[in-house]
Amino acid sequence: MQRNLVRILSLAALVAFILPSAALAEAAAGKAPYDTNCVSCHGPTGKGDGPVGAVLNPPPRDFSKGDFKFDTNGDGNPGTDEDLTNVIKKGASAYGGSALMAPWPALSDGDIKNIVAYIRSLKQ
Repeated sequence: MQRNLVRILSLAALVAFILPSAALAEAAAGKAPYDTNCVSCHGPTGKGDGPVGAVLNPPPRDFSKGDFKFDTNGDGNPGTDEDLTNVIKKGASAYGGSALMAPWPALSDGDIKNIVAYIRSLKQ
């Protein structure tokens, strides 16, 4: 019994160590595609203050707040990773938002996953 408890606790500690590391790796991998595709509007720190974003109306979303508007999958929880992925892939206008957030269909699923992780890392 005690041996099983030790195994379970060891596994839990390993999972607790690996999961944050994976999220950090995805966020790090998301910086380059974010810088290439998103920074002009959302800015380097995600505040919506990029050089193009400064003249847009409505302004780009401020990722540093961690507040997201769209519930693209209708699960009652706006701003999930799936919601962010959908907005990146299809654009905000597909969900009733501004057409200024254009779709990015050329981005790979891996790039989008990493960009979403990077966006999450910008929350202050």
